[in-house]
Amino acid sequence: MKAVLCKDWGDPSTLTVEETESSAPASGEVRIAVHAAGVNFADNLIGAGEYQFKPSFPFSPGFEVSGVVGAIGGDVSDLQPGDRVMAALPHGGYAEEVVVAATNVLPIPDGMDFASAAAFPVAYGTAHLALTYRARLGADDVLVVHGAAGSVGRAALEIGKYLDATLIATGGSAESLRVATEHGAKYTINYNQEDIRDRVEALTEGEGADVVFDPVGGDAFDASLRCVAWEGVVLVIGFASGRIPEAPAWRVLLRNCAVVGLDWGGCLRRDPATVRTSLAETLRWYEEGALDPRASDTFPLERAATPWKRRRQARSAERLC
Repeated sequence: MKAVLCKDWGDPSTLTVEETESSAPASGEVRIAVHAAGVNFADNLIGAGEYQFKPSFPFSPGFEVSGVVGAIGGDVSDLQPGDRVMAALPHGGYAEEVVVAATNVLPIPDGMDFASAAAFPVAYGTAHLALTYRARLGADDVLVVHGAAGSVGRAALEIGKYLDATLIATGGSAESLRVATEHGAKYTINYNQEDIRDRVEALTEGEGADVVFDPVGGDAFDASLRCVAWEGVVLVIGFASGRIPEAPAWRVLLRNCAVVGLDWGGCLRRDPATVRTSLAETLRWYEEGALDPRASDTFPLERAATPWKRRRQARSAERLC
């Protein structure tokens, strides 16, 4: 089978596509013929050696896949060859076949295509666990979502809408905020034109946000601690801005707030049963029509580095403007 291999830390241009040996599933495992693999920001980090978990070389990136079960190991009773499934992995999804623990595999709803299924576990699993398990978001809570036009931000908006929260989205362009509005945001904040804290305070009549969902870090996190409500929750999801911030303890004290992390990959490794329960619930919400996991683009396996090359080109263009 073909697989995208990382043999040394570096940017995606160092990845290679090679023929590798297919593996038979052991007890409790299934082998999946991969139809699609999700592309996430963390795939770039793991290839660069900047992710919190470092696999042994050589390895394939890829935290989520969809496809068809090809073989099952012993002690697997709820899956059969031919089943359409999605799976969450610690890594390894950029390949024509993967072997994965059966507990990390779920059937795909009949109306979901393979590309949408491959874009589901990381974004929706992260947003669901963060908002329900970590923050206990409730109806009528005010939820601020940073990076709202990204995949995990869009997922957070859709889940927040399903839970009847009041949604405020932040972004850096009119297009980003248009996307956020389409996915449920009631209010939007362009942080290049408005101060996030001042705008949230105005929208909430001085109360602040009950929950802030932050996959961006950097300046967005700094603003989060300034706009969170008394006894609110700031969810630390990631650092897409590139700057890992620090939380001034005096701000946490004065807001009587909680700064709570959600490492979805760590949850998958340490508590796969909770991740499975979370994904099962979000899939039910998808079947109700509440969630829209459509992939923004697709690429053949041989062009696995393309999304990241485009991102670098876009950032270079921004620096030149």
